[in-house]
Amino acid sequence: MVKQLKVIAGERIFIDGVLRPASLHLRDGKVEKIGSLSDVPSDISPEEILILPEDQVLLPGLVDCHVHVNDPGRDAWEDFRTATSSAAWGGVTTLADMPLNSIPPTTTLANMKIKVDVARPKLWTDVCFLGGVVPGNQEEIPLMVKEGIRGFKCFLINSGVPEFVHVNAEDVKKAMEAIKNSGNPKTFLMFHAELEDETEADQDTKKEEDPLDYQTFLRSRPMSMEDRAIALVIRLCKESQVPCHIVHLSSSASLPQIRLAKSQNVPLTVETCYHYLTFAAENIPRGSPQYKCCPPIREASNRDLIWEGVRDGTIDLVVSDHSPCTEDLKRVGGGDFLKSWGGISSLQFGLSVLHTEGVIRRGCLSIADLVRLLSSNPAKLLGLDDTKGRIQVGYHADFVVFDPNVKYTVSKDIVLHKNKLTAYDGMKLTGKVLTTILRGRVIFDKDTLLQDGFPHGKPILSQMN
Repeated sequence: MVKQLKVIAGERIFIDGVLRPASLHLRDGKVEKIGSLSDVPSDISPEEILILPEDQVLLPGLVDCHVHVNDPGRDAWEDFRTATSSAAWGGVTTLADMPLNSIPPTTTLANMKIKVDVARPKLWTDVCFLGGVVPGNQEEIPLMVKEGIRGFKCFLINSGVPEFVHVNAEDVKKAMEAIKNSGNPKTFLMFHAELEDETEADQDTKKEEDPLDYQTFLRSRPMSMEDRAIALVIRLCKESQVPCHIVHLSSSASLPQIRLAKSQNVPLTVETCYHYLTFAAENIPRGSPQYKCCPPIREASNRDLIWEGVRDGTIDLVVSDHSPCTEDLKRVGGGDFLKSWGGISSLQFGLSVLHTEGVIRRGCLSIADLVRLLSSNPAKLLGLDDTKGRIQVGYHADFVVFDPNVKYTVSKDIVLHKNKLTAYDGMKLTGKVLTTILRGRVIFDKDTLLQDGFPHGKPILSQMN
């Protein structure tokens, strides 16, 4: 049964950048008052109060702004019910659904309405929707913005699915003009930033290489593909002043040009993913395409430089880029890296992974950094930073109870993703989500999703009040 909380009290609640003793008083799904630790009314039912032990911390609910739900059309890969239940397990209270790989993709207003109607009855968490930019759909952009689309994504290289065609620079310019005229200055354009160069990829040579060897795949997507694309994005962003966002940065070689652009006040933001901060190309086993994604996981030396970008703020946020598929699409050719679907499933484990890698193993992140990277900055990107991403009076009562000392091992029996194959299988993690709270309702507690007949998430189609 879902509990509707009225008060949460604890020694370590993350408020205004620090963990401190406090009590949160909730009303109508929002924080009504922040009081002292002892400020707990005596006339409230025990079922409406959550008192946290000293070893647990209360953080703002996570916001993951890069999730491929694939519903409708490819819902055998993932659907809104399984995606948002996985999110709740991992402390994610709001996610942004990518415009692909659903059928139809979110590239028109009509397609958007189809997706929202499919999603609405299935949501454990709140979900906002991102539109897609494909050649010739610029007239749809202002229509989708008016109906609540937060931002748009395009591919500068083949997307991998025929219904979502990649764009060239002229297509991007048309989309940028449509975004500027959409009436919402916060609307942004996301880029899958890779550009092919015919001289770099000798197809005959690739055919002679071992497709079960990860290095074969890695050589097919060199850093230079990202670097050229990011240079183009920076130029177009600077010219148009349309807010632009680089998704899943994996090339450390692009960090200098990103730093320069930001120093020049180019309206550019950048994300990287848990897998680029965790895995290294040298350690990926033969015939194990659960590690395949595009752009690819690169060498350990590159990973260290990506970590520097996270630490110094060049990289604004960290996301899952959760992109599952059915296992048969991952196991093509007995583990052929060139033919298998590219995408890593991790929506459920992001907070634990980043805490393990950044706080415990590297010692380079703090709890405040986790909140910045996983809650406040993603909420800002999505234009939700006056309701989500912080614990503050007037904000949604979206929280995660996190124990930084609990250790566990990822295994298929705890995975809630529809398809259980994940690169994180067998990984030992430190720090675990114990409870997830959405607008004051406990939706996940003690490894169990709680319900009273239906999920309580909502589609975010405009700024929520």
